Amino acid sequence: MRVEPGGWTRGPHVETGPQTQAEETAEVPGALPESLTGFVGYLLRRVFARFAACSDGPEDGSRDFLVLDALTGGDWASQLDLAERLGINRTLMVGVVDRLEGRGQVLRTRNPDNRRQYILSLTDEGRSAVEAGRRAVAERDARLTAALTPEQVPRLNTLLARLLPPGAQDLVRGTGHLVAQAHHRLRRLGDEKLAGTGLRVRHYGPLSLLATSGPCPQQRLAQELAISGPATSQLVDELVAGGMVHRGRDPHDRRRHALELTELGHTQLKRVAHAVGLLAAETAELLGPGGEDELRALLGRLLEPAHPGAAEATATARRD
Repeated sequence: MRVEPGGWTRGPHVETGPQTQAEETAEVPGALPESLTGFVGYLLRRVFARFAACSDGPEDGSRDFLVLDALTGGDWASQLDLAERLGINRTLMVGVVDRLEGRGQVLRTRNPDNRRQYILSLTDEGRSAVEAGRRAVAERDARLTAALTPEQVPRLNTLLARLLPPGAQDLVRGTGHLVAQAHHRLRRLGDEKLAGTGLRVRHYGPLSLLATSGPCPQQRLAQELAISGPATSQLVDELVAGGMVHRGRDPHDRRRHALELTELGHTQLKRVAHAVGLLAAETAELLGPGGEDELRALLGRLLEPAHPGAAEATATARRD
């Protein structure tokens, strides 16, 4: 039975709900906003969206594989601990284990040392599924990272693993899974810094662009952010409901609306910008000397050609 490594302590588990349909399909081809390409978290979200669009199946299948793969090293003494180590929502983890148990790939038994916990064990069916899954992951990753050289792929994986909690770095394999887990973790870390403000990290992009662009039609905002119309509408609705953005008339075309920051919007922009800065500093520390620039350049290469100029922009970008 696997024993938790000494010194690893469980942090607060942040319950984050599933992304809406608008969020899942938000990114569209186009030039990326220069004000955001200096942030690893932003680029990681774009790469995650690109990988998700190329996925062969639902995200549930990815979670199932992560759990099965983690169990190849031995039984896990606590279902909850494994969920937190892999960054899987507790409620979602119950569904994952139910599916795996129903397929005969995982055996769930009471922990004799703690009757409130379940021990998870991999069955022979589960081992066969892991072998097939690893082959599928390798084939998918080869397609997704075709823009990188054979030397760059393992380097990318090493840098992505540094963004995961220490206890998870040896459990998550494959570029696609590393991108997903790193993206989810940075999003949680950023949103934690904004707890109680009514803000999310994703609000930084539209707020910062509106602050510099003045009254701006919603269509132009969508183009500037390189996101879809429905995703833009969702973001704008959130900001309007929060009193941060006002829908007025476009001074250049009175027939359409223009978006403008309110006084509260300017105040909230300072708050979210501070949180984004803290997250960027934390990300740089996790990546180590030179790691931030290196990862940013690699992510930029993965975003070509859907986002022309991304590789060049990210290779030279620096955060203000």
